[in-house]
Amino acid sequence: MIADERRERLIEAMQEAGIDALLVYGNNWQGDYLRYATDFGIIEGQALALMRSDGHVTLYVDSPLEADRAALDCPGIEIVHAPDFVAEAERALDRLRNQRIGAAPQRLLPRRLAARTGDRTLTDQTAFVDRLLMNKLDSEIAAIRKAAKLADEGYTVFMQAARAGRADYELVAEAEAFFRAHGVDDNFQIIGVGGAMPRTSTPPSGRRLKRGDMVTTELTPCVDGYYAQICRTLVIGDASPEQKAAHALWRESMEAGIATVRDGVTAADIAKAENDVFRRHGMGQYTTSEYTRVRGHGMGLFADSKPHLLEDVTTRIDAGMALIVHPNTYHPVVGYMVLGDGVAVTKDGCEVLTGTARELFSVRG
Repeated sequence: MIADERRERLIEAMQEAGIDALLVYGNNWQGDYLRYATDFGIIEGQALALMRSDGHVTLYVDSPLEADRAALDCPGIEIVHAPDFVAEAERALDRLRNQRIGAAPQRLLPRRLAARTGDRTLTDQTAFVDRLLMNKLDSEIAAIRKAAKLADEGYTVFMQAARAGRADYELVAEAEAFFRAHGVDDNFQIIGVGGAMPRTSTPPSGRRLKRGDMVTTELTPCVDGYYAQICRTLVIGDASPEQKAAHALWRESMEAGIATVRDGVTAADIAKAENDVFRRHGMGQYTTSEYTRVRGHGMGLFADSKPHLLEDVTTRIDAGMALIVHPNTYHPVVGYMVLGDGVAVTKDGCEVLTGTARELFSVRG
């Protein structure tokens, strides 16, 4: 099982790093650190897990329902229902005070615990866990590959659902129904509908589709805990010349980024390759944080994993990482447009995991 392979890898890495125990936090938005150590996909509340280098894991959850579910889903670990789960974790840390203990992720830790990470006995080990999260086992890449296939199939369902007069939430519902019927654990999805005004994608708002609207979406289905994403744009009716020209630029940018991906480059290299296309076309201002967030990101146990593809992120890209390359940003004439493919990094390049055509799709008006 993937969970067993992950745990063995984590134990070995802890022993090599001289870490006696690792404290990890998770909540119902970001649970990748927690799931890596426990294989528990938290749905509500918050949790902490303390993993010792001998492999023993104690999971502290503040929800009684989550405690019951964890007992069923994770039979190999100790489950503790603790309404004051921070206090329970602190008592466990006190019992281990003569040992070297790491904690992650620092930015999400409850304040009482974060304040202790400056102590000799509790150190910030976020970067240590990040390396494991980013550099995938073969079995993890296989799970992401399955999720990417479902992302392609889900986009076909989404596209077939799109037509004039329908509300944006109806498209979302049909994609969601497809994913749930095919064993998808979770799906992060956003949608954008309209012309030049929308500056980003959002949750559905009830907006009705009409001829000439661009409809953007990110689909991010999760299989066995692993997310894969696809980004595409379609037009209700025939695309205008301006929409077609803009999409050609997005495609050129995305393909420049994908062509840069290989073992040994940096996240900044990929982002720069994408942004340089916009600069050559006089669109450099739309690569800034005023109009766009990232030029892509990692895929894995979280929908928006590290590394983020930005020109100031110098993280080395290694074979075994999984990324989505997406030059999603605003166009001053046609509005916000998205295009992105998931890839698995190899020594000499990358394997493109999504197979949907890189087209500006037109659907019936």
